[in-house]
Amino acid sequence: MNIYVGNLPKSTNEDEVRGLFEKHGVVADVKLIKDQYTRDLRGFGFIEMPAKAEALKAIQEVNGTELDGRSLIVNEAKPRGERSGGGRGGGQRNRW
Repeated sequence: MNIYVGNLPKSTNEDEVRGLFEKHGVVADVKLIKDQYTRDLRGFGFIEMPAKAEALKAIQEVNGTELDGRSLIVNEAKPRGERSGGGRGGGQRNRW
């Protein structure tokens, strides 16, 4: 199961985030999202846990906990096609 974790402090690292979730089960992968230009953490990431029951328990237990003074937002990650908002539209514009 893929889990979204948000409101991460920029000072955190993958090992620290992995440790939060490994308390509740097996963690297959941790991916923290970085800015493509500055390489700074963007404040969110994704955790992959193979066992759904363990992942659901981790979501429940880690959501709202504090890490370096920031309250974490944790929920089931939505597949890319189901996300809403943002984007650049991609439509053609008239230029006179």
